[in-house]
Amino acid sequence: MLPLTAIVEKMPKAELHMHLEGALEADLLFALSRRNNVAIRYETEDELRAAYNFTNLQSFLDVYYAGLTVLLKEQDFYDMTWAYLERTRADNVVHTEVFISPQAHTRRNIPFAVMFEGIDRALRDAEKRLDMTARLIIGIQRQFPEEAAFAMVEQAMPYRDRIAGIGMGGPEIGNPPGKFARVFERARELGWRTMAHAGEEGPAAFIAEAVDVLKVDRIDHGVRCDEDPALVARLRDLQIPLTVCPISNVKLKVYPDLAAHNLKRLLDAGLCVTVNSDDPSYFDGYVNKNYTGSQEALGLSAGDMYRLARNSFTAAFIGPAERQKHMAALDAFWTKNHGAIPRA
Repeated sequence: MLPLTAIVEKMPKAELHMHLEGALEADLLFALSRRNNVAIRYETEDELRAAYNFTNLQSFLDVYYAGLTVLLKEQDFYDMTWAYLERTRADNVVHTEVFISPQAHTRRNIPFAVMFEGIDRALRDAEKRLDMTARLIIGIQRQFPEEAAFAMVEQAMPYRDRIAGIGMGGPEIGNPPGKFARVFERARELGWRTMAHAGEEGPAAFIAEAVDVLKVDRIDHGVRCDEDPALVARLRDLQIPLTVCPISNVKLKVYPDLAAHNLKRLLDAGLCVTVNSDDPSYFDGYVNKNYTGSQEALGLSAGDMYRLARNSFTAAFIGPAERQKHMAALDAFWTKNHGAIPRA
């Protein structure tokens, strides 16, 4: 039988909360800056990585947005996406749902089609060449007004059948979920699945607002739900998934370290918690590092790790047959390598 860490690393899993721009590794960022003759403020890759010492969400976003300036052409978006897909497949991710923030690019006069076609081509190549499935989620940047979000939805209309859903990211403070209630209503009319970042830097009330006003299918982050026990009970009863990003939460000072994270408490409370990487190049943690780091810091059992992987497929925007296929493969893997399917 394999050791637990090896099982966790090798088990099939889905990743549901990852921003493509946040997987832009320093070496590729510099390569694109040279290819496109774009000057960036850092002289070397080491100098850039030294800037990854964030004090809060905004300090991260300042570096994050600076990195976007190297993305100009369809091939740039392809290369960024493909690099992530190859890396996450090495972590035995068999299905991934990735965010892109179109407004961050169209505001730089990059046509929506240039951005979309580069990403979509990489996602299709992953299905053919990496034996995995991948879906795209477009994200509203909540710091901009409602009309900008509606404009983004209209730009996406020619590709509506190749988009899995719509999310919402950016700074929570001063930008409550209800600001975009009408946009999310429109997205549901288009048949898109919905999710929103809430309860990372914002309060538990933002999570409730995302559920009640935006009527989301998933909550991204959501860790501050435990400020409100009644909300925790609602999330449990409704089984609304939380796409938790443990290392991100530490890097952005939501928690001082992984040992202080509430992942285990949320799991024990019966919530549909999943583990994801968020912005892995900036936070030095792809999905397996989030799993194994959490397991070590929180003393998660084999049953906990199995449940987290199973939850990733439960929460994924896939059909019943595909979900059952992945869960059967997960069960077979644990039976072969652990001797039995572990129970919490």
